[in-house]
Parts: sequence; C-alpha cells; structure tokens
Amino acid sequence: MNNHVSSKPSTMKLKQTINPILLYFIHFLISLYTVLTYIPYYFLFETRQGKANKIKAKPVSSKPESAYRSINSLDGLASVLYPGCDTLDKVFMYAKNKFKDKRLLGTREILNEEDEVQPNGKIFKKVILGNYNWLSYDDVFVKAFNFGNGLQMLGQKPKTNIAIFCETRAEWMIAAQACFMYNFQLVTLYATLGGPAIVHGLNETEVTNIITSKELLQTKLKDIVSLVPRLRHIITVDGKPPTWSEFPKGVIVHTMAAVQALGAKASTENKPLSKPGPLDIAVIMYTSGSTGLPKGVMISHSNIIAGITGMAERIPGLGEEDVYIGYLPLAHVLELSAELVCLSHGCRIGYSSPQTLADQSSKIKKGSKGDTTMLKPTLMAAVPEIMDRIYKNVMNKVNEMSSFQRNLFILAYNYKMEQISKGRGTPLCDRFIFRKVRGLLGGNIRLLLCGGAPLSATTQRFMNICFCCPVGQGYGLTESCGAGTITEVWDYNTGRVGAPLVCCEIKLKNWEEGGYFNTDKPHPRGEILIGGQNVTIGYYKNEAKTKADFFEDENGQRWLCTGDIGEFDPDGCLKIIDRKKDLVKLQAGEYVSLGKVEAALKNLSLIDNICAYANSYHSYVIGFVVPNQKELTELARKKGLHGTWEELCNSCEMENEVLKVLSEAAISASLEKFEIPVKIRLSPEPWTPETGLVTDAFKLKRKELKTHYQADIERMYGRK
Repeated sequence: MNNHVSSKPSTMKLKQTINPILLYFIHFLISLYTVLTYIPYYFLFETRQGKANKIKAKPVSSKPESAYRSINSLDGLASVLYPGCDTLDKVFMYAKNKFKDKRLLGTREILNEEDEVQPNGKIFKKVILGNYNWLSYDDVFVKAFNFGNGLQMLGQKPKTNIAIFCETRAEWMIAAQACFMYNFQLVTLYATLGGPAIVHGLNETEVTNIITSKELLQTKLKDIVSLVPRLRHIITVDGKPPTWSEFPKGVIVHTMAAVQALGAKASTENKPLSKPGPLDIAVIMYTSGSTGLPKGVMISHSNIIAGITGMAERIPGLGEEDVYIGYLPLAHVLELSAELVCLSHGCRIGYSSPQTLADQSSKIKKGSKGDTTMLKPTLMAAVPEIMDRIYKNVMNKVNEMSSFQRNLFILAYNYKMEQISKGRGTPLCDRFIFRKVRGLLGGNIRLLLCGGAPLSATTQRFMNICFCCPVGQGYGLTESCGAGTITEVWDYNTGRVGAPLVCCEIKLKNWEEGGYFNTDKPHPRGEILIGGQNVTIGYYKNEAKTKADFFEDENGQRWLCTGDIGEFDPDGCLKIIDRKKDLVKLQAGEYVSLGKVEAALKNLSLIDNICAYANSYHSYVIGFVVPNQKELTELARKKGLHGTWEELCNSCEMENEVLKVLSEAAISASLEKFEIPVKIRLSPEPWTPETGLVTDAFKLKRKELKTHYQADIERMYGRK
C-alpha cells in the first residue's frame, strides 16, 4: 500500500526521447502558454489546490483516541437521505414520485450471437448489441410491486430469507426493490462463488426460494440443487431453461415474468403483509472473503440509508443529468450502494458487464460498439484491478506508437501532471491529446469511484490525466455498508482515501504488536475503527465473530474493528498504511507487510498479478507471479529462451530473469532488503474469481493461494 500522501510528479513522469534543442523550444512554448492562460485562471477560479488544502475532518476532542468527523458533520452524523424516508421502500417511493416517467434502468438488446474460433482453437462467444432500452421509475415500481406480490403468493413470508444468485442486470435491482417493499430479507451471493460456498450460504440462511438466471441455473445451480433440501422455488429472470427433468422432486422453476403476472392478477387490495422498519434486515450479504467460507453480513434498512447518505454527499451536482454504468457484481456492497445512490437521485443506470464494457472487450464482435460507447456514462465505479488493466493496455499502445506520436503524448502527459500538481486544468491537452483515450469509457466520465482495494499512485495519476476526471478513492467494508471515506473531487493527492463521510466517524486504536500508536508523531496511526449508523448488525448465525469485530460504546453507537491500519494527515484525510492480517514476522524478527510488497511491484508491465508470501519459520519473502504473456514472451526472446507459454513459466531461467526485474523495481520503490522476494513461482494461469484464488473485487485469497502453491512454497523454502 502507498505510504505517501502524494507521490512527487517527477517520480511518475514518463521518459521522452527527443532532440534536446527541440525539447527546449517546446518547453519555451509550453511555458509561454502556461503564463498566458494562468492569468485569467487566477482571477476567475479558485484553484483546485486551494480547495484540496482545506481542512476536511477534525478530531472531536483533544484526546489521542478521539474520533475524526467530517467538518460537515461535527455537530452530528447524518443518517437519512430524505426526511421521513427511513426505509429503502420509502426512499424508492420518494424517488418514484419525484422522477416518475424519467428513465431509470437500461439494458442493451442482443441483436446477434455467434461463435468465433481463435488462432489457438478456442471458441469465444461474440455478441452484437443494439441500443439501450429503458424502464422508467414508474415501470420499475410496477414490476417490483407485482414481483413482490407474486413471491408472497408463492408463500414467501415477511422477515424470511430469499436468495438472489444472478449477474448484474436490471432484473437484479427490480427483485431487490420488491424484497425491500415486502420486507423479505435478501440473501446475496456472488455469481462467481464456487459450489461449496453457494451451498453453505443457501443452507445457512434456510432459503426456500432463489432468484437466478438461465445460465447460472445451468452452469452452477443445477449440480447443487439436491444439496439444498429446503429449496422449493427457483425463479429465472430471463425465461425458462431448456431442460426440466433434472431437478429434484418438489422444486418448481418459474420465470420472473410468470411470478410478476401472478402478482398482477392478485387483488389490488393484496398489499404487503408487513412494511419494513428501519432496524429490520434488508440484506444478508455474503462476502467472498479472503479467508475461509463466506460470511453473511446482516445489513438493516437504516444501515444502507446512512451509508448512501454519506456517499451521495461526496458527489457534487449528482442528479438527472448523470448516467451511471453498472457492471460490477451487485452482490458487492460497492456496486449495490452506488446504484442505490443513483436511483435515489434521478440518475439513469445502464447495465453492462466486464466482457462488453468497451469496444475492445472480449465478447464484443470486432467493429461493433461496446457499452460505454453507446451509454456515454458520466459516473463509473471500478476496482483497482480494472483500472490497472486499463493503465497497462493504454501504456502498451503508447509504446507501439511512432516516435513522434509517443513523444507528443509523453510531453502532454508530463505537462498535465505538473499542472494537476498545482491545481490547474489543461483544456487544450484534454481536447486534442487525451480525447481518444477518454473515449475508451465513452468520453463523458466526470467521476470515477474506486474501491475494494488500494489503488496505486501511478494508476490513479494516469486515470486523472488521461480520462480528464477525478478518481474518488473510497474506503469501506461490507460490514460498514461500503461507507467509511471517499476523497473529495478536487483533491488530486495520491495514496489517500479521503476524510470520513458525514454518516460516520473514524478513530485509531493502538496496535502494540505492529508498533502503531495514536500518539505517533508527526501523524497518529493505529487500527481503523468505524462508528455510525452505517455499521451493520453483525454476522449471520456467527455470534463469536460478531463479538470479535463489533462493539457498542457507552452512548449506544456501534463500532467496527476493521483490522486495517491507518494514519491521519493534518487535513483529516486517511491513509491505509498496513493490514493486521498482512503483517508477517520473519525468523529474524523483522516485520514484513505483504500488501506493501505487492503494491510496490504490481504496476510493472511484466506483472499481471502478484502475491507475496512469508512465514515466521524462514528469513526471506517469496512470491507467486502471474506474468503478462506479451511482456514475458518478449523478455524470453531477448534472452534467447524458447518454448510454449507453460514451458516458459516453468523455466528456472525465466524465473531468475523476472526476479531480476522485480528486484530492480523493489529497490526503486525503496523496499527494505528483507522485504524483496528472493524466489518466485511463475503461474501460467491467470487468477480470476472463478479459480477461487481472488475475490470478486480481485483481492487475493491468501489462504487459497497458499494451499494452491504449497508444493512451490516447499520447493522455494528448500524442503523436498
């Protein structure tokens, strides 16, 4: 993780190869242009730097253990978005009455699907998609009301659990709104979870009904239905699957349309049996945690409303002109919260997927349009893994440009970096140099929200420069409804996650073992504790874990112990500097932060993913590396090494060559000698949520990675 408030522009600049005399002349023209444009800018606008330097949060008392609050909530934490709207059904009703026939949820029509044979013989499914078709607020309300009524007719009772196991799509949100209206407790499961984790979640929550898609029913659920004895009804959101005979006796498959028709036919007097209260459970969200079986986090209506109240306050000008692109898993708290923020403010939500996001995405047929090109979103959420991929892809394209084009791009990039560091804009560069890159995400993005894991300073600055918009880094957990902190839009500092949201307060607790204290100088440090109405009820049927991670103070406020180590800057912004679980003590007594090692190395173009590993029985760090195929193949060619992809990854010579590159990067990143990996294992297979080695937010699952690479660990530590 990044330990600096803001990396100096000089350390992140791109290197150009251009004639020194020509370069001097270009710099003279740039300086002249900068002076001429600075004068009106100085008088007409308050600089971004001026706003960024303002105090954003303060401790509520002078004690070292005091909580920090946003300067906008020093007198009391915010907990309600709109007066009187203390449950999610009331929030939607308020939005429906305000925005009525305005467009809300959009889905692209599938015009054609075809199989495309790749050079390696694999078959990829490609799609041609049409325009977005939209449902208005009124349309969504009617569909949700009828669906909830239909579920009620199938025997679903208030305050009982119903599961949704489905990709991110309009029907997911409609089903969720139905459950909020009728006080059904929505159990959310990632579409990429493995069989045992799905069975665990369904059986632990004792669900009788599950909402899913045809594809997931055929690929994931079909094989495990017999292991979920209480299951009675399966509702598919996109029509009936082709085969029926394989389901156990007593399990009935319905379509969502049929259940809605059932609800519509019932008497109009057949209203919800029980309206939800603020403290009722809205969602039981199963986290695809980085250790063990997933845990169900119980989230109340008031928890979610407090969380989205805090998030919405950090997005200036949020309203009917905004368009949000939804493609991250809705079973993840970041995506669900982001979409509920948009729904409550009149924004349109257009649905997408990682495979159809851009024109170059894997499922988009060459020559046809990706979702961002058609939708032209203004708001987008992303996890660092996706931003890192965009960064590497664009930089690879820059390296393939002609010398003139490359140097022009680099000059503009470095110039804009300097201007950003001074809080100024660069309209000409944005219009003529970065327009094409910005077009990759539709061209209209005004705010990128990043959460789920730390974002490197290099990637953040790249997104600021090339996509011409702020990157709002956020920090929060499922257990805090995703709410904790978000950076303000004019704060372009890197390596920080912003000040506490108006819905919560944050304090730092001493962690003696790691050497972090809230009395540390120049900045207080310690374990991050989040308090406020966004802090959830606890873990479903897991009292011991709930007691370990949550507590109530003398005022009845609920607090979450995050396990993350933070540091407050003088302006009240938080930095994540370590994690308790990531800290390993080596044999000689040195402490190594595995996350810090990974953050220093993951942005190398040679590296697609990396996991550092160490234990107390040995004196050095090792690593598992997923190399970039193009970069590794080129490195092998330069070194005169040949073979298939698997042979290169299994080659000791190749491991040593990659290790040299890693060691150089580690030294440049100022890692200590004992923090630098001494041995590595190259993995020919990428780590995806489907492999079970990373979560849906692409966080490393250290326990699973350790098990997967156990033989390599023994080899690298010298055991036979």
